[in-house]
Amino acid sequence: MQSLAEEIHSFPRSRLRMQCTRVTSLSGHRIIETWKGSTVSVVEDQTSSEKTLGYVPDTSWDLQVGIIKPYLLLGSQDAAHDFGTLRKYKVSHVLNVAYGVENVFPELFVYKNVRILDLPDSDLTSHITECSSFIQQAHNEKGVVLVHCNTGVSRAAAVVIGYLMSCDGQPFDAAFSLVKRARPTSCPNPGFLEQLRNYKASVLK
Repeated sequence: MQSLAEEIHSFPRSRLRMQCTRVTSLSGHRIIETWKGSTVSVVEDQTSSEKTLGYVPDTSWDLQVGIIKPYLLLGSQDAAHDFGTLRKYKVSHVLNVAYGVENVFPELFVYKNVRILDLPDSDLTSHITECSSFIQQAHNEKGVVLVHCNTGVSRAAAVVIGYLMSCDGQPFDAAFSLVKRARPTSCPNPGFLEQLRNYKASVLK
């Protein structure tokens, strides 16, 4: 009787099928290892058109729109790019406070771009008057304005809070609570929150 090692050694190499293993590293780099017998080859995986960079991206659209006032909406770039959503909420004006996000329906809606970086040390309060004026313009024209950034979480939410404080006279806590109820994902970065608290203090002086 042959030992297991002897049986494996005597197994015909021609009957071995090519094997394939796809490997994803922590950096998101994908490679394919293939081998037949003792021959091993390693190539980059060309079947994937995306680089995961160590995480799985969320490719679903965020079309949730927060209704702050009948004429004031808060959302993400997905909502701003979805014609059906814009029509559903009777949007007439769009305030885009993101970097690198295009206005896709310039012939159909009134747009305004105010570039704000989502960084704690970005000067948010210097933009509140300009943004508030555009929101008031939409209101005066009996329109509906959608305020958005990339995700509708930090910059756009902060701008809307600033508008409620400057034009409605709401205290910071009330304005923040209203925005949070309308769009629960709202979460301005800590620097923006601090600026808004200080902005309220400066408005009252």
